[in-house]
Amino acid sequence: MVDRVVPSTEPPGDDAPEPDDRHAPERRAAGRAADLRARLRTTPYRLVLMAVALTVFALVAGGVAAAQVTDRQRTLDSLLTQIEPIAYASQDLYSSLSIADAAAATAFISGGLEPTEVRDRYTRAIDDAGHDLVDASAGIPVTDTTAHALLTELSESLPVYTGLIETARANNRIGYPVGAAYLREASTLMQTTLLPAAEQLHSAQAATVVSTQAEFATPPWPAIGLLLAALAALVVALVLLARWTRRTLNLGLVLAAAAVAALLGWLLIAGLVSSTATNHALDEGARPLSVLTNGRILAQQARADETLALVRRDVSGRYHDQFVDHLDRLGTLLDDYPHGGTRVGIDEIQAASEARAGWAAAHQRIDALLGIGDWSGAADVAVGRGSDDSAAYFAGADAALDTAIEQARAELRGNLTHAHSILSGLASGSLVLSVLAVVGIGVGLWPRWREYQ
Repeated sequence: MVDRVVPSTEPPGDDAPEPDDRHAPERRAAGRAADLRARLRTTPYRLVLMAVALTVFALVAGGVAAAQVTDRQRTLDSLLTQIEPIAYASQDLYSSLSIADAAAATAFISGGLEPTEVRDRYTRAIDDAGHDLVDASAGIPVTDTTAHALLTELSESLPVYTGLIETARANNRIGYPVGAAYLREASTLMQTTLLPAAEQLHSAQAATVVSTQAEFATPPWPAIGLLLAALAALVVALVLLARWTRRTLNLGLVLAAAAVAALLGWLLIAGLVSSTATNHALDEGARPLSVLTNGRILAQQARADETLALVRRDVSGRYHDQFVDHLDRLGTLLDDYPHGGTRVGIDEIQAASEARAGWAAAHQRIDALLGIGDWSGAADVAVGRGSDDSAAYFAGADAALDTAIEQARAELRGNLTHAHSILSGLASGSLVLSVLAVVGIGVGLWPRWREYQ
């Protein structure tokens, strides 16, 4: 007889096995992802995403445009009020020091009590150098340690130089030969310390002017690119919205697109005009100014060589060789001008070139007189008042170069001022138009979103 198994009617205890739910979290996550994808395929969610994307595009494009324009304005303002004036003051400082040294040497060549106009020229040059030193010191960043070191050296050495000149002058007036020794010491200080420091300071500041302008001579392409992308996104949004809602036109998005297009056009015109003006400032101002300033420095160096050779009664030919070298370099610079087709200072360059040729001929007369031992005759040609003397030719070349420098500086500052003024209002306008675009996006998409609620 077989026993039957009767199933238990008692409920399972705690030891009964539970269903396998190890994959439940993955199933729930997959379910949430599927639900999100389903929601994203609905028009209301698409409208929300479109509104967010267009708003971010408009604000970022407007913010970048405002930032770039503000940066350009700040840089141009710094060029106009600090960098360029410092470069000009350093150039003027070199000229004033050189003129003072030449005047002091001329006084000794004249012998005895120097002519009143020579003394006045020296005094004016020293006063100008003091003012130029103050102007060059103003506005130089604290981080520019090289410029501050040069200015410190100039400030400390200039009083020493003037003291030596006054001592030399006092001894020369009473006929003491030691005056020439003091003059040589003063001239050595000028030629080895003051003038090289002033030239180095000017070169550094002039290079800063050119490099700063070159950095901003191109249009603001990042801002232009973002605005183009924002405008394209608005056009795509108009097309998609027309497909989703069966409406051909959305006035809010049209307003937003018009605001972005207006900002893009404004930025293109202002950016291109400002960049063109900055390029003109480089080509017609900064670069010619640098060349002309170097030319004037060469002329002043040649004049110093000419006068010092007589003061020191140089028999080694050192100052003669330096004079020829500086005058030859000046001739090459004048012959190669204009650079880049500029017309700035063309007439003045021609006048300087003619004066240089006459100066070279006058110096040959000095060499000929020194060759026969006629030191007094050579001194008369060097510092005389005749129209064929060296002093007259140097004065003509220096004046012509100085006028050309002023013309180039006027071109530089005029174009920088134009580049700065053309950007006026654009930074704030960028923010206003980008906000207007955001308002248009909201006005255009909010009613459509409400239709689905």
